[in-house]
Amino acid sequence: MTAKNRQWTTKQDGLDNLELGETNIPEPKDGEVLVKIKAVSLNYRDTEVCQGEYTHHSSLDSGQPLVPCSDMAGEIVASKSPLWKKTGVRVLSTFNQTHLTGQIKESDLASGLGFPLPGVLAQYRVFPDYALVLVPDYLDDAEACTLPIAAVTAWTSINGFRPLGQYLDLTDPQAEDQEKKPPPVLLAQGTGGVSVAALQIAHAAGLATIVTSSSDDKLDRARKDLGASSGINYRTHWEWHEFVLEATEGAGADYILETGGADTLRRSFACVAFGGTIACIGYLSGKGEDGADGGAEGGLNRLNVNVLALRRNVTLKGILNGPRDRFEEMLGFYEKKRIRPVVDKVFGFEEAKDAFKYLAEGAHFGKVVIKVAD
Repeated sequence: MTAKNRQWTTKQDGLDNLELGETNIPEPKDGEVLVKIKAVSLNYRDTEVCQGEYTHHSSLDSGQPLVPCSDMAGEIVASKSPLWKKTGVRVLSTFNQTHLTGQIKESDLASGLGFPLPGVLAQYRVFPDYALVLVPDYLDDAEACTLPIAAVTAWTSINGFRPLGQYLDLTDPQAEDQEKKPPPVLLAQGTGGVSVAALQIAHAAGLATIVTSSSDDKLDRARKDLGASSGINYRTHWEWHEFVLEATEGAGADYILETGGADTLRRSFACVAFGGTIACIGYLSGKGEDGADGGAEGGLNRLNVNVLALRRNVTLKGILNGPRDRFEEMLGFYEKKRIRPVVDKVFGFEEAKDAFKYLAEGAHFGKVVIKVAD
């Protein structure tokens, strides 16, 4: 163990201002474990935090320098917990650490890694014993560290309304959903971490999948590598909801992962199946909409969501990751299906700024990872 703990910090004033420094290696207290961090994956949220733009959870307030990032894979090197008695055990962080089961509560947001609590872009970090889960043996650190936010969010979007332990898997001969009818359809917007994880999960579970992207090359890769049933380039076919309806013979998509936000929500409502679910995850097109000040086109304040939801009997659900028990449920599914997360690019620890900027450019397919240690 080194004498110091190297870590990156942000004052939430821009990606160029991330700072690499040193502090003492923390010591675990009762009920805690010390983890040597091996790999960290980046999320869009992390770039927002570093740029001071993560402001839509009004109950949270930081303003102080903090270690960014939420997703890590590491190894326990010291423990004062009866839950983790051995060192050398490989573990993953959970995002909102106190969210252990069921619906997330506002109080759980205060336990979020990478804001408001210090994150994981460091060589060592202490965790409460309830905030870790085991790494499946077949995954390496770079693959495993991508799972806490992106994959759990995708899993919750698909299975969040189902009882724990009864996840959707049409390939299981005993599955209650196994009938002689077309499989449910999942629509993933884009090819970032959440969408790619959703495509992998849905394909492994026997669902049909549709993906949107601004890149024909990414669409080809999604079909070839992830088993996507079909894809649509939203730059050349802006009315992509029409394509979804055509591809589903008018039925629409049963599960829509809504990552675009204001500019895509209307289209999601237009192509969701009757009784389907729109999982509101992100807002890559912005948090508002053109005309939201009451202009001619109107905005989200003019978007009559109640009518749109009623029209196709839709469930609109905001997704803030998922609880630890769902994470463990998902890991069991991953291990059963031998799903290997898609890692787009791996950066060195000293290259953290470059990793953040690469993610912010949006050219990635899957997840961006920072290697912290061997």
